[in-house]
Amino acid sequence: MEKQTAFFAGLFLMLSIVFGAFGAHALKVILPTEQLQTFEVGVRYQGFLSMGVLILALNYNRFGFDIKRLLWAMLIGMFLFSFSIYGLVLGQYYLGEHSLRFLGPITPLGGSISIISWCVFLFRLLKYGQA
Repeated sequence: MEKQTAFFAGLFLMLSIVFGAFGAHALKVILPTEQLQTFEVGVRYQGFLSMGVLILALNYNRFGFDIKRLLWAMLIGMFLFSFSIYGLVLGQYYLGEHSLRFLGPITPLGGSISIISWCVFLFRLLKYGQA
């Protein structure tokens, strides 16, 4: 098991539940439907990606190759993707015209990091298999 990565994956998984509840209850009454759906995309991907990293971190020693850097890349990609979405949605509501639009390019960057890190993991899994 990779304790530190498992801890952060578990933390982000817990936060996805908190943010999901926040969106379903507090934000539902103040955000337009389209913005709420965008917020929910961030929550959904944060939950999925955190769960995947948590499962891999808990099985860290079962792989015939080192996955520590991949796990961190997966977490960083998830963080950039989901939290930039949260910033865009909430910034637009709370700041209006002074929104956090600069976060826009960070969302696809985070998504790309997540996708690439999972592709590298799958490639290594095919190449090296399990220990």
